[in-house]
Amino acid sequence: MTELGIGIGWRPEIAEAVEALSGVDWVEVVAENICADHLPDSLTRLRERGVTVVPHGVSLGLGGADRPDPARLAALGEKAVALGAPLVTEHIAFVRAGGPLTATPLLEAGHLLPVPRTRDALDVLCENVRIAQDALPVPLALENIAALIAWPGEEMTEGQFLAELVERTGVRLLVDVANLHTNHVNRGEDPARALSELPVEAIAYVHVAGGVERDGVWHDTHAHPVPEAVLDVLADLASRVSPPGVLLERDDDFPPAAELAGELEVIRTTVGVRSARAERVGTAHRHGARPLVPAPRRAPLLIGAGARASGGPMPSAAPAVHDPVPQEGARQRLAVTQAALLSALVAGTPVPEGFDTRRIGVQSRALAAKRAGVVTKVAPELPEILGKGFRPAFLAYARSRPMTGGYRRDALDFVEHLLLADRPEDPVARRRLTEWWQDRSGSRPPGRATRFVRAARHALVRR
Repeated sequence: MTELGIGIGWRPEIAEAVEALSGVDWVEVVAENICADHLPDSLTRLRERGVTVVPHGVSLGLGGADRPDPARLAALGEKAVALGAPLVTEHIAFVRAGGPLTATPLLEAGHLLPVPRTRDALDVLCENVRIAQDALPVPLALENIAALIAWPGEEMTEGQFLAELVERTGVRLLVDVANLHTNHVNRGEDPARALSELPVEAIAYVHVAGGVERDGVWHDTHAHPVPEAVLDVLADLASRVSPPGVLLERDDDFPPAAELAGELEVIRTTVGVRSARAERVGTAHRHGARPLVPAPRRAPLLIGAGARASGGPMPSAAPAVHDPVPQEGARQRLAVTQAALLSALVAGTPVPEGFDTRRIGVQSRALAAKRAGVVTKVAPELPEILGKGFRPAFLAYARSRPMTGGYRRDALDFVEHLLLADRPEDPVARRRLTEWWQDRSGSRPPGRATRFVRAARHALVRR
């Protein structure tokens, strides 16, 4: 297992601060935010100093019903090679649904959504992971996600689900302790139980991040300081195993460099003290002494030197107990349930039976807010042109217009929606918006026939 040390998420907004921070052993970069053939100068300088850079993907959707997109896998692998990364990471989540498996329009969530902890979902996930492992040039690690909603009829706990995933595929784990805390507040799940059920020796590294509680719901914002409750979960994990790496995530509302340095030091101290205790416990256990903490569940894995040098799954010391290739029926069933949930979240269709309607509403608003936030980053001219009217206009648009492509496509569709409605009312702003749209779409706003077709398409999505 690669020893990474203490790291921080590299973001363009804090690139200069990250380069200046002392004691940063490695950084993680969102894979979709870089190009393999044109790396940011800051990352190049960090690599030249010997700082490890790990690409962290957010768009594969390995927990979705469809098999992984070969083009997305190839792009992720190219970035890993360009960065000289020892591994790549992704999420146990689905990010899109619909399409051929359900004969419905393809919908994009624009965010990570939880996978149901069922046998069908696990069978599909395991096959998708194997496909990804075979395609990637370096080992893969997968992250547990934060969730506002829970699936009805789940058959396993999070720890059991992840443990069996590791047993059947040999995939490594990226354990996000902030997400464990989020799921504790939002879904009543015990972080200690999850950690006790995990094969902790399969951990590649750990994420730590901040969030905020509003009206009894914890929002994993990555825009607030790391709270004590998350540090407590980190301490619990470090008391069970010495993690190869721990990384601080911050994605918005970036504090001064001194604050980032302070959080890194707190993380370093928390891990150092607890990991030393974990090592003492392990030594005592090897010599027959009574362990000071409960022994974690162990999956039959060979970690580290046994991993394939070219990527792919790490070999297992024993054959998997339950290892079927999922029948297409499992994919079909998963596809239908995921499409129904995503449609309720982004297209206003009825909430599927068994889900908490209030939580679906909270998640739906959170997805729309995230869309608005990302669009302001990929198209910063829009809030400048529309001023204070941008956000309410976009949120109103998002309630009835699900995202069917990436965020740049979303920005174009939003502006087209405004222009077709003869908005904004200010002629100067409308002219600037028209010029912005034409510059990026390469065409004029659609005529009446095209408008009719698009209206019909959106009506079908809402059924």
